[in-house]
Amino acid sequence: MPMVRITYVAENFGEDAEARKAAISSKFAQALSEEMGVGKGDVWVVFDDVGAKDWFVGPESVKEMRSRSS
Repeated sequence: MPMVRITYVAENFGEDAEARKAAISSKFAQALSEEMGVGKGDVWVVFDDVGAKDWFVGPESVKEMRSRSS
């Protein structure tokens, strides 16, 4: 059973995050099904959302970077 773990900045999904996650999950399941010869129902996809204030690039959080650039 392949598992894909997707870690992302939560604020990037915006509105309708559930539908967007379902679409992304479906595409990963399709690709792995084709390439690995497993059923789409055997592919697990886990979304780990991390707030912009908790995601750092070097010493600066994404929240700080975004507030500086806007």
